[in-house]
Amino acid sequence: MQNVSYQRNLPVSHTCDVLVVGGGPAGFCAAVAAARAGADTVLVEQHGYGGGMATAGLVAPFMTCYDSAGDTMLIRGLFEEVVDRLCKVGGAIHPSKVETASAFTSYLIAGHVHVTPFKAESLKLVIDEMLREAGVKVLYHTAFVDAEMDGDRIAKVIVYKKEGLCAIDAKMVIDCSGDADVAEKAKVPYLKRQEKMQPASLFFRIGNVDSQKIEEDIAANKDNFYRKNNTNYRSLHWWVSKAREAGDWTLNRVSIGLFRGVEEDEWSINTSRIMGVDGTDSESLTEGEIVGRQQVDEIFRFFVKYVPGCENARLLQSGSTLGIRETRHIEGIKTLKLDDLLNYRVPEDSILLAANSVDVHGKYGPTSNEYITLPAGKYYGIPYGCLVPKGCSNLLVAGRSISAEPDAAGAIRVMPPCMAFGQAAGIAAAMAIRESVEPKDVDVQKLRAELIRNNACL
Repeated sequence: MQNVSYQRNLPVSHTCDVLVVGGGPAGFCAAVAAARAGADTVLVEQHGYGGGMATAGLVAPFMTCYDSAGDTMLIRGLFEEVVDRLCKVGGAIHPSKVETASAFTSYLIAGHVHVTPFKAESLKLVIDEMLREAGVKVLYHTAFVDAEMDGDRIAKVIVYKKEGLCAIDAKMVIDCSGDADVAEKAKVPYLKRQEKMQPASLFFRIGNVDSQKIEEDIAANKDNFYRKNNTNYRSLHWWVSKAREAGDWTLNRVSIGLFRGVEEDEWSINTSRIMGVDGTDSESLTEGEIVGRQQVDEIFRFFVKYVPGCENARLLQSGSTLGIRETRHIEGIKTLKLDDLLNYRVPEDSILLAANSVDVHGKYGPTSNEYITLPAGKYYGIPYGCLVPKGCSNLLVAGRSISAEPDAAGAIRVMPPCMAFGQAAGIAAAMAIRESVEPKDVDVQKLRAELIRNNACL
């Protein structure tokens, strides 16, 4: 590979206390939390709106935010505020009103108690509103490029705006890129599995569905749900088999993940599975996007031809970006282990309580997954140190790339925990600036107390 030397003097476009890179579920919560805690905050996001996987990726619903028995809402704080605001404008159904084994949960029971159906377009507006109210300086259409280091400290963050390259000078940086992009440029150690990395998916939405017919068809066949060889045969697997026999189904999938939306005739489809995608490599992502759209087309045609109630269905939209479940896992001063989850450990420095199931897609092959739920009423805690990377003194990481064993990350990679990580990181960054300490030296009990004052359940 040929190398080219490229050097320029860049303008410093903004100076701030806290810079948040990435405006997805973790990022916009981090920015709101930091600004509300008194920090002058800038948020950069490559898309023209916030929400990340929830909006650009069309990932829906929000997975459970309750304990495993469905009795107590564990993930609250900013996540609950977002849900309440969405419900107020008709953009969501509150999780307390959503039961398992329903159309809203893809008829799943284990691990799917009280999910939250929501509208992506409504969420975009709520995010804009919360960022504006908090006083966050928002830079959409702005992509992270590099981190200029001064020893173990990020001195400047280089970004690309429509005007060109520029630098942002921040006292504290929060990496909410989802892929630990900032951490990688800051030379933070990380783990990235080369084998058995979770596959990507491309969500899509369909409308004009006669939902009564599709629900009646699934209800008539629910006694035929089963699991064999680590593969789930669930919703519509009887039609998938017929389509395969007729030559209308070529995918390595045996059933359909489908979730009814807020509107009665709209459904979110999570069935495509693209193996071997490296979410940190543009060529790999490009191929994944192309394959994903091909799979969406085949799955939609299947719905129209085979599924009762979908004869006149319309393809409303596919995700504008591929859904990536896993890339880099940073090495933090603490690491969440699978054993911690399965033994329901709640460390004294926990900044989040959760009961999300261990969900590792494709672990045993393209049709498979590993799914481990917690016994009724159990939950675990995530220690603050999982957000604090080794090797960089003014960086926090929030979202699915926190310090966790890959299989443990399979539980806490979903959106409600990521939003809670963002809230904790935002408050911690503001505290570190206010008290003139590094993130690793933030008083975790003071952080916990501040989270509790902001309606976190700890």
